[in-house]
Amino acid sequence: MTIRVMLVDDQVLLRTGFRMVLAAQPDMEVVAEAGDGVEALQVLRSTAVDVVLMDVRMPKLDGVETTRRVCSEPDAPKVLILTTFDLDEYAFSGLKAGASGFMLKDVPPAELLTAIRAVHSGDAVVAPSTTRRLLDRFAPMLPSSGGEPRQRELERLTDREREVMVLVAQGLSNGEIAARLVLSEATVKTHVGRILTKLGLRDRVQVVVLAYETGLVRAGGHG
Repeated sequence: MTIRVMLVDDQVLLRTGFRMVLAAQPDMEVVAEAGDGVEALQVLRSTAVDVVLMDVRMPKLDGVETTRRVCSEPDAPKVLILTTFDLDEYAFSGLKAGASGFMLKDVPPAELLTAIRAVHSGDAVVAPSTTRRLLDRFAPMLPSSGGEPRQRELERLTDREREVMVLVAQGLSNGEIAARLVLSEATVKTHVGRILTKLGLRDRVQVVVLAYETGLVRAGGHG
């Protein structure tokens, strides 16, 4: 199955470099490009895309607002935010807007390809330790869109599901969670799937963001 990728960045040279890397992969195809958010939204109306590589700092419409609009659509593609800085408030805002993860622009090609495949499969968060470090830094500084209604949503979870959610938010993989809780990896995957369904979340990154917003996991610490 070919992963259809769209490149959204105002730097033509950067798009060209990414396109060359992706074109060499038998399971990937660059099906569209755009130089800003407005153009990206127009192209997406008529082009089927699985994963969008989204720059954050662009003219006309930035990557965060573009991501929010893309992810609000039914059957939306997954979005990978591209950022220049490891700890960037734009990347945090992108995750809150619905992105499935973020990568540094100077990421080694092999890591970028792994990230695209992971996001496309939907069962892995990109660089969970980096995502958590980002949340640790910015979660206390930004107003929460969570509040009491989101707290009540967590009551739908069983004790075991809450336990799994905390470990997901701490950046553990399914294998690591299985080892910690003495469960099979398949059982952990089932729990994660139920958490996503019960809370109406798209992927593990949104689990992490919600865990911080509701206080299930504290910035700088572990739940």
